[in-house]
Amino acid sequence: MTTDTPVPDHTTKPNITEPRAERYNPHAIEGKWQEQWEKDGLYTFNEDAPGEKYYALTMFPYPSGNLHIGHWYANIAPDARARWLRMRGYNVLFPMGFDAFGLPAENAAIKNNVDPAIWTYQNIDHMTGQFKRMGTMIDWSRKFATSDPEYYRWNQWFFIEFYKRGLAYKKDGLVNWCPKDQTVLANEQVVNGACERCGTPVERRNLNQWYLRITDYADELLDFTHTDMPEKVRLMQTNWIGKSVGAEVTFDTPAGPETVFTTRPDTLMGATFMVLAPEHAKVAALTTPEQRGAVEAYVKAAGRKTDVERQQEGEKTGVFTGSFATHPISGHQVPIWVADYVLATYGSGSIMAVPAHDERDFAFARAFDLPIQEVIRAQGAEPMGDHPEAPYSGEGLIVNSGEFDGMPGGKASIATIVAKLEAQGIARAKTTYRLRDWLFARQRYWGTPVPFIHCEKCGMQPVPYDQLPVKLPKNVEFTPTGQSPLKLDQEWRSTTCPNCGGPAERDTDTMDTFVDSSWYMYRYLSPHYEGGPFDPSKAKLLPVDLYTGGIEHAILHLLYSRFWTKVMRDMGLTTQHEPFARLRNQGMILGEDGEKMSKSRGNVIDPDDLVNEYGADTVRTFLMFIAPWELGGPWDSRGVGGPAKWLGRVWNLYFEEKPVGPEEKLTEADVRYAVHSTLKKVDTDFERMSFNTIIAALMELTNTLVKAKRSPVYGTPVWDEALSIFNRMLAPVAPHIAEELYQQRLGTPQGDPASVHVQQWPSVDEAAATRDSVTIGVQVSGKVRGEVNISKTATPEEALAAAKANPDVARFIEGKDVVKEIYVPGRIINIVVR
Repeated sequence: MTTDTPVPDHTTKPNITEPRAERYNPHAIEGKWQEQWEKDGLYTFNEDAPGEKYYALTMFPYPSGNLHIGHWYANIAPDARARWLRMRGYNVLFPMGFDAFGLPAENAAIKNNVDPAIWTYQNIDHMTGQFKRMGTMIDWSRKFATSDPEYYRWNQWFFIEFYKRGLAYKKDGLVNWCPKDQTVLANEQVVNGACERCGTPVERRNLNQWYLRITDYADELLDFTHTDMPEKVRLMQTNWIGKSVGAEVTFDTPAGPETVFTTRPDTLMGATFMVLAPEHAKVAALTTPEQRGAVEAYVKAAGRKTDVERQQEGEKTGVFTGSFATHPISGHQVPIWVADYVLATYGSGSIMAVPAHDERDFAFARAFDLPIQEVIRAQGAEPMGDHPEAPYSGEGLIVNSGEFDGMPGGKASIATIVAKLEAQGIARAKTTYRLRDWLFARQRYWGTPVPFIHCEKCGMQPVPYDQLPVKLPKNVEFTPTGQSPLKLDQEWRSTTCPNCGGPAERDTDTMDTFVDSSWYMYRYLSPHYEGGPFDPSKAKLLPVDLYTGGIEHAILHLLYSRFWTKVMRDMGLTTQHEPFARLRNQGMILGEDGEKMSKSRGNVIDPDDLVNEYGADTVRTFLMFIAPWELGGPWDSRGVGGPAKWLGRVWNLYFEEKPVGPEEKLTEADVRYAVHSTLKKVDTDFERMSFNTIIAALMELTNTLVKAKRSPVYGTPVWDEALSIFNRMLAPVAPHIAEELYQQRLGTPQGDPASVHVQQWPSVDEAAATRDSVTIGVQVSGKVRGEVNISKTATPEEALAAAKANPDVARFIEGKDVVKEIYVPGRIINIVVR
């Protein structure tokens, strides 16, 4: 929020001239209140307002053109919780923007001959309107798109800063390459070994690419002490980083020494063959003339697969190079194979295969009839033999390993074994990581231009800070081949070297769009600040207190944003170790068929259609009620009408006269207990983000209040208190109807704040929320004949006396012998008669 933004005034009551509807009609009230809230600036965040700050953030969407039901599911529950916190006195920041760069806009440009910027910003306008129809408390004054030059200028600034710190660099690396489109593809753009855009088989090539040195922070990224994340996310990130402690062992080969990494140096004597990744630099040199044709064909076929596809379970494939390595201890000759289950991007791109004690090596050995040598045996087990049914990956005892025989296998002996091997010059202790440096560049147009200039005389030079942002050229031409227009735009490419002033060319790569989402949460603090990525004077709002979104972002987005924050901390931009203090993930709403929603399956639910039929409050309520928020579940079109009917009953509570009919026997204590015990539960459930149980509790309370309307409680101060508290509990869940009820039924014009959403959250009366008495059913010979209300501390004698005094019970025991009397405190009374 800029400094000249006026502080919203919520102390004057709007002039509501529309007559009240006799029946609940969401279409008559929702648009009206959305317009009024926007006019009043009701949700504009003022950092100087009283109250403890609370920064709530939901992951921003890609501007695809339409919000789907998944967007609603992801946003509504966090919005309700943010509203609850605001009413509890917190000063809540709840912003939203758009993750706007990326390939879909470029594909749309090629397909529809439209500028990606026009397509993107039209979609943003439409989706912003859809968000507003949700009735959220989003502060739209802070909205931005990552494709705004005002935003991506700081992507470029960060990149130059990373480069100066040694965190950004260029090197040759293996990439997915589409030979038709002449561009690098991310793994997710390769489908069944082919380019998702044109269907051409993808090749693996070594190209000079930009990288970010995320591996410098690998150990720190394994430390989760400064952030509260779900265990599943922590596990996924831990596995992705893949820290492994072990040893490097060197084997002699005809092409020179080859060093492999192993986490089990205690199994070294069980290495019966070696496997190289197809891309390994020694493959060609180790391939004998007799094997060359087979090896080259295999390497070419492996190049069409992504790393993810190569790691999937399935039949192992490979080819023998014709060469052998020398085992460093035994001196035996072990065959050297090429197989795609070994990745060039992990370790040295080669492994010593120990098939007796590794599942993948075992499967490979079985497939190609390679020797299997047992070197670890489980306690009390029989020898494995030459043809075991399965590998043994436990610790056990070392066997068939010379001087190491009889030592415990695994962690207990690894340090000792490594020390002995180091002394012999065979191995050395080593820690490796599965995590690779971040491949940062893309050969696309719709992304942040890399801010570097290439000069034949001076080499690679960063663009001077005062020339940022390097903007994307407009009115570019997209070719059918999909090549980036930046490569084809000679006018844009041509520039001068900032060092020597001579002719030079701009870098034509753009940044991976994950950079856009790595630090966007900081930009919301001051979206138009020109002195840096964000105004450091706003840092008191950090970190994000609660960050919500799908678990599908657990690795890339969330890991990258954690990395980015740690670099920002080391740059002195923030003191935070993590971008968010707490992370929670919502589940997924599936189609009614239980499958993931997709247009091809025909099971997509359009939330706009639902709003047009039922109103936003009903859709909000149903999405919170349909399933536990963190789990999700299948859509049930038959269930939407339930919340709609419930809101109609709520409306009638406030506006219908006392119904004619038998009077209920509820007391004021009964009603106060129902209201305050519900309030206590709602508070607890908002804190633990159990939204479906909040709706269930409010529905149950509605039933009680419907009965109370036919009781002597109706029209008393207790009744008025009940309506007031219920209205405020309803406000975070169904904000439009709650506002209408407040304005028409509860609000007072004498200086009372205009909106229910700035009302103070009610306090629980603990005495009222706790019942000293309990109502118990009374059985006579096993059949319920009545009920009594007694003290929780009543003795069995007192309970039985009360039961026998009940006229409905007395008539069934009169004149009969009482055989047995049973009292289960707080649960049941049973009088057995004969």
